[in-house]
Formats: sequence, C-alpha cells, structure tokens
Amino acid sequence: MGIFSRLAQLIKSNLNELISRSEDPEKMLNQVVLEMNNQLVEAKKQVAASIADEKRLAKQFETEQGNAQEWERRAMMALRAGNEELAKEALARKREYDELAATLKDQWTKQKTAVEQLKKALRLLSDKIEEAKRKRNILVARKKRAEAQRAIQETMSGLRDQSSFETFDRMSQKIDQLEAEAEAQSELAEEATGDALAAKFQTLERASGADDDLVALKRKMGLLPPEEAPAPPAAVQARVETAAARKSEQDEVAAALEELEAEQVAGEEKQKAGR
Repeated sequence: MGIFSRLAQLIKSNLNELISRSEDPEKMLNQVVLEMNNQLVEAKKQVAASIADEKRLAKQFETEQGNAQEWERRAMMALRAGNEELAKEALARKREYDELAATLKDQWTKQKTAVEQLKKALRLLSDKIEEAKRKRNILVARKKRAEAQRAIQETMSGLRDQSSFETFDRMSQKIDQLEAEAEAQSELAEEATGDALAAKFQTLERASGADDDLVALKRKMGLLPPEEAPAPPAAVQARVETAAARKSEQDEVAAALEELEAEQVAGEEKQKAGR
C-alpha cells in the first residue's frame, strides 16, 4: 500500500507546485496529468507483480499439499507390507510437507487479501486520475474563457480611449482638406482651359432637369393639373396644309375633266342628230 500513499503525495505536491508557480496553467495541468498517468502505469506493474506472487504461492501450496498426500500414501503402503518402521518414516516426511503446506497456505491467504486491497486501491486511484483529467479540461476551458474576456475588455478599453476618436476626427478633417484642394485645382484647370462657361451651362441644365422632374412628379401625384397636349410644330402644320391644298386642286382638275368629257359627248350627239 506504500506506493499509493507515495503517489497521492506526488499528486498533492504537483498540484501545490502548480498553484505556486506563475507559468501557463494549461501546460502545467497537462504535465501533472502526464506524471499521474506514468505513476499509474508503475502502480499497475507492482499490482501485477503482487498478483503473480499470489499465484506462485498458491501453486507452491498445492505442490506441498500434494507431496504430503503422496507420503501418506506411501506410509499406508508400508503398513500393508507389514513394515511399521518404514511407515513411521513416511509419516514423518508427510508431517514436514504438511507444516510447509500450512505455512504456504497462510502466506498465500495473506497475499490474496493484499492483492484484493491493491486492486481496489488501483481502481480508486484510476478513478481519481480520471476525475483529475475532467477537472483539467474544466480549468483549461475557464482559462481560455478568461483570456477571451480579458481580450474583449482590453479592446473595449481601447475604444473608450478618446485618443482613438480624436484620430478619426483628425483623419476626417485631413480628407476634407484633400477634397477641397482637389475641387479648387479642378476649378482652376477649367478656367485655364476656357471650360468654365461650359461647366456653368452644364450646372444650369442639371438644375433645369431637376425642376422638370419635380413638376412631373407633382402631376403624377395629382398636386398639379395634367399637362396639355402640345401644339404640333410649325413644320408639321405646314405639311398638313400643303397636303390639303394639293387634294383640293386634284378635286378641281377631276371636276373639270368630267365637265369636258360631258361637253364632248353632247357635241358628238348633236353631230349625229344633224346627219
């Protein structure tokens, strides 16, 4: 049982060392669990050796018990042969083997009891190590969560720092200055190339287009009366009048032709009647 008390002391000392040392908790916990597993392997080896001793004692007890039974059989054989002296010697040898067998049986019984206790302690130790592993996982998760929270708080603290916002304001003013300088250079370039007047007209056209769009939207919403149909352009009106005049002339020509044909028919009839 001494190995388990030493192992418990080792685990306790490792945990105390982990608390006292300012190193990475996750690495330290992993190292402690590793050492505990190594000690568990050694404990299993010693328990296995104790089990082997218990089996060896049981085998020796069976052997010596068998020897005692064999000498008893020989003593009985000597008595059947009428040789009591030989039978006494055989019984003396049997007594020796009985005493040895009794001693081995006592040792085997004690060893068997010790092995059962060692097995129980080994199972308990294995459970403790598994519990330590689960605690290790929980502690590692808590450590990572604490680190994440600390990082978030540091970030928030940086955002609350007025110097950060002042940097944004300063950069915004600088960009405004750059835009103003670019617009000034553009105006100077237009004046130098004679495009200033064209730019003014473009601005006026954009404003006029915006006014037209506003009027159209008001008419669509019913805020202004509908737009009257536009009068046809002068060129279109002239083409219409010209077409109407041509049609009138054609009608007059057709009427004159019909009248001429009627006169010719009437003249031919008169000539026929005179004959």
